Amino acid sequence: MDSFPYPFAVLATALALFVYVWTGAVVGKARKAHGVNYPDTSGPDAFNRIWRAHQNTLEQLPLFLPSLWLFALIVSDLWAGALGLVWSIGRVIYVKGYARAAEKRETGFVIATLATAVLLFGALGTTIWQMLGR
Repeated sequence: MDSFPYPFAVLATALALFVYVWTGAVVGKARKAHGVNYPDTSGPDAFNRIWRAHQNTLEQLPLFLPSLWLFALIVSDLWAGALGLVWSIGRVIYVKGYARAAEKRETGFVIATLATAVLLFGALGTTIWQMLGR
């Protein structure tokens, strides 16, 4: 593994991207179920919730992915991978909950947000701690 030092971050990144692709497939299925044609982005509430879950996942990726990689580089690849897995599980719970009702998205949101926060603040905190220790 010396020539490939960040396998867990790579796997977590790939999983997060697969989760995003999956949310797109969920939107496609919802389009057919609710008769929402392309390029429309709104329809019945049941469709709108699924579409928003997909968009919200896209909106989270620019914060999550750099946080994941900063953590992997600065703190631990293994723990970055584990937290990346937690993020992906949280996003799946979020999408499934949001598809049922807007109020049911909270658990998945909290799980994914906490994973991102640990990644971001863990990398930032470690960097500051190391800078102050010099």
